[in-house]
Amino acid sequence: MTDHPPEHHPDETAGEGSCAPQVTPADAADAARLVSFGLHPKLAPARDAEYTELLRRYRDEPAFARLADAVATGLGLVVLEVSTRAGMALAAAEDSVFAVRMGDYARRAGADSADRFLHGLAHLACAAMAFPRPEDLADDGYIGRITVNGVDSFVRQACRRLEERAEAEGEITDPATDAPGLEAAWRVYARRSSTGATKDARRLAGSTTGIIAKAVAFLADSGFLQRTGDDAGGTYRTTARYQLQVRDMAGSAAMAELLELGVVPVSDGTASLLPPPEEDGLELAPDAGLPFHS
Repeated sequence: MTDHPPEHHPDETAGEGSCAPQVTPADAADAARLVSFGLHPKLAPARDAEYTELLRRYRDEPAFARLADAVATGLGLVVLEVSTRAGMALAAAEDSVFAVRMGDYARRAGADSADRFLHGLAHLACAAMAFPRPEDLADDGYIGRITVNGVDSFVRQACRRLEERAEAEGEITDPATDAPGLEAAWRVYARRSSTGATKDARRLAGSTTGIIAKAVAFLADSGFLQRTGDDAGGTYRTTARYQLQVRDMAGSAAMAELLELGVVPVSDGTASLLPPPEEDGLELAPDAGLPFHS
């Protein structure tokens, strides 16, 4: 009679020769729970004991970390950082159900194509002014501070620089508003009123400060900025999550071009708007509250 080797059930050999702990359904639930915490950007780990414990597990248990990363990937999310500082900081891939596309945001902000253009520029300017130096982005302890009026003044000075550059290069003075690049952006922005005019002195939503105010409010709601006061149209400080997001976009051509204009010089560890030359007649917005950075 021929002897046959004993048959093994798959479950009997799954863990043979391995010291790695098995992942349980409870582990999967905890990993999904950690990702869900990350989707609440205003939740600080220090204020939630369960969140803190799950972050500890992510740091100390490689199998749990891989599981949490897999859950995030399956939801179309990119893990930017997992730490007690930022929590589980996530960014949504373009095809993720959690993606907040700038185009969707701008369409909610206004139907006019120029308005959508200006909303995109406002977000770009907020990022550039909050982190004007590469070392600011690299320093986890760095906190940027911006104000609504300060960002508006920053963009208007950038517009002036771009206008001067276009004139020096003999470029056309009035291209289509949907033309790409900052050269077209300054023309759209410069033509728009800074605050608008209402009988009760309220800021118009379609003014440039109104657009910036909507942009920073969106960033604050998303956990990227924290409002610190009402001066200068609204004052804000950056969060660790915003720093991670700006790191992700820092290589964009528009971001680089805006910073290269030299409107936000840094020489001694502080940052402020470069004052305009006396002869150019450019006035800063009243109470601009130009920010310093720590």
